[in-house]
Amino acid sequence: MSMTVTAAVARETGADLVIEELELDELRPNEVLVRMVATGVCHTDAIVRDQVYPTPLPAVLGHEGAGIVERVGDSVRAVEPGDHVLLAAAYCGYCARCRAGQMAYCENLFAADFGGRRPDGTTALSKDGEMISSHFFGQSSFATYANVVEESVVRIDPDVPLEIVAPLGCGIQTGAGSILNELKPSLNSTLVVIGTGAVGAGAIMAGRVAGCSKIIAVDIHDDRLALAQEIGATHTINTRGADLTEEIMRLTDGRGADYVLDTTARPELLRKAADALGNRGTLALVGAAAPGTEATFEIGLSLVKGWTFKTIVQGSSVPQVFIPKLIELWREGRFPMEKLMRNYTLADINQGFADSAAGTTVKPVVVF
Repeated sequence: MSMTVTAAVARETGADLVIEELELDELRPNEVLVRMVATGVCHTDAIVRDQVYPTPLPAVLGHEGAGIVERVGDSVRAVEPGDHVLLAAAYCGYCARCRAGQMAYCENLFAADFGGRRPDGTTALSKDGEMISSHFFGQSSFATYANVVEESVVRIDPDVPLEIVAPLGCGIQTGAGSILNELKPSLNSTLVVIGTGAVGAGAIMAGRVAGCSKIIAVDIHDDRLALAQEIGATHTINTRGADLTEEIMRLTDGRGADYVLDTTARPELLRKAADALGNRGTLALVGAAAPGTEATFEIGLSLVKGWTFKTIVQGSSVPQVFIPKLIELWREGRFPMEKLMRNYTLADINQGFADSAAGTTVKPVVVF
């Protein structure tokens, strides 16, 4: 049976989202009907609204949902009605990467997360016969209800506040996973995190969990850098007034950084960071740049450093395995993610986007 839902719809490139009543179609066998309680607003939602990435508009975006299962399709085994769930990125579950437990690098990632359609070409959302893209990251959580693919669903304990853990679905998990799943920094190493939004904040908190001795946060907003120190950074650099390479070298007594995680995807910062790596250092990129963006690196003198550049998607996480671990860290007081968040109503969602872009809110959370 289909139902009417209230959703924030991205209709035109770069324009504010519009609150509308839409039709949600019949649940498919591999889907879960989720009543949304909260959803994070992520930078990826903004770049798809602005069509840097090509999800067909009009679309319902949102990919950090959290809610309660109302019904499940016939083939769903992971959850049952009444379960509390957190929603993460979708993956196909069948390709070689998924079979190897590397869901973040699913060969069908763009179709599963950005396609806006089910594999059969249908969309769950419509308005008076007009097709509206659904299943953004398997979920499209900027709506009161969603038909979510089973791969996106992570079951969590019912005593965990959904409005606090919702943003684990993408941004915070991406930052934390980049450190704990992918870089795996050695004890007492030096970590530099460029950009202290939700992804960078997740990385900073994870660096502390991993036992890094120096965690250097880099940004252009002093208030964000102050927050970074509150959640685990030992040093900060504001690049408005300082040269990134020189400051990293100064803070590491000339040795250079062991690990740099860049969340900004700005080529000039990647170059500055690469120049500040120590021997055997690693520079990793999790920021999304427009397709075709290039960065330059010095490869003459730096050859003898034996350094690494790598890209990371979604923190190399298996969400169903990694997210419960982050919730456990939060319960223990070792992952203070609640300090990043500010709540908004669905009607105020565009204010959340604006505050995030301005840097005044690290992680906007829409609470239904």
